Amino acid sequence: MNGETKIPKMMTVRQVAKTGLISEYTLRQLVKQGKVPCIALEHKVLINFDAFVEQLHQLKGVF
Repeated sequence: MNGETKIPKMMTVRQVAKTGLISEYTLRQLVKQGKVPCIALEHKVLINFDAFVEQLHQLKGVF
């Protein structure tokens, strides 16, 4: 890189679920288990979408 920091794309649980990658219920369960790269802001959870997609790609090789 040329010294610039890439800002990750942050999305709510509902926004990620609307992409069709995973159901909202399953995603909320994974967040509770600490298996999703996210931050909690009071009553809202923001998921690092880029890191989450990378996790899914890594899991694809496992199955």
